[in-house]
Amino acid sequence: MNLTNNTILITGGAAGIGFALARALALRGNRVIICGRNQTALDSAQAQVPELVTRVCDLNDSASRRALVGWLHAAHPDLNVLVNNAGVQYRRQLAEPDALDGLELEVATNFTAPVLLTGALLPALQRHPSVIINVSSGLAFAPMADVPVYCATKAALHSYTLSLRHQLRHTSVRVVEMAPPIVDTGLGGGARSSGTASAPMMSADDFVADALAQLATGQDEVLVGLSAGSRKMGEALFARMNRA
Repeated sequence: MNLTNNTILITGGAAGIGFALARALALRGNRVIICGRNQTALDSAQAQVPELVTRVCDLNDSASRRALVGWLHAAHPDLNVLVNNAGVQYRRQLAEPDALDGLELEVATNFTAPVLLTGALLPALQRHPSVIINVSSGLAFAPMADVPVYCATKAALHSYTLSLRHQLRHTSVRVVEMAPPIVDTGLGGGARSSGTASAPMMSADDFVADALAQLATGQDEVLVGLSAGSRKMGEALFARMNRA
């Protein structure tokens, strides 16, 4: 993938991995658009990186999502990179009475919204060489039991990405999966799963540096740090990761 002179949309781009990606790609001479639900967070991101273009959007709301797509078609018809990055994570004890609180939000944010946004933007993306990057997780391959819905949505996104790549293989659109390891962000309120408490945590900037280096080589799967091992071993790691 050419890492310069693109027009890029990053969902959830105001914080964490999304912001680190936005900053690094803006420094490489790309036009980077970030969207999110929180105007204050978007303003803060833009204050740090003035080159960023921001747009408030709740991707789980159909009207807000349609407005984003319409605005992109009108204001940024040259959009050629979509990064589906927005995500949320909740720890859940499935036998507890409140175990499924926020279930719809977690599933919608992590899986339904990126599928719908991709579908809405795909006709325009197919008009020129483009790239769709779906940010999954190393936990898509080897789940942590205390964040079961998060892991399941990332596994679903992985599966969807494989199918999307296959269906678009004869088009001008490349489909890439980017699977972060344990990255030091605010995801999940900053609380670490018990099975990963002793595992090394990577900074968002270090993750992005490695991920962009792999993207530049044209890989379809960007596997950084521990994610490479979890992709290789898959569920064979489950017992080791969930001893507690």
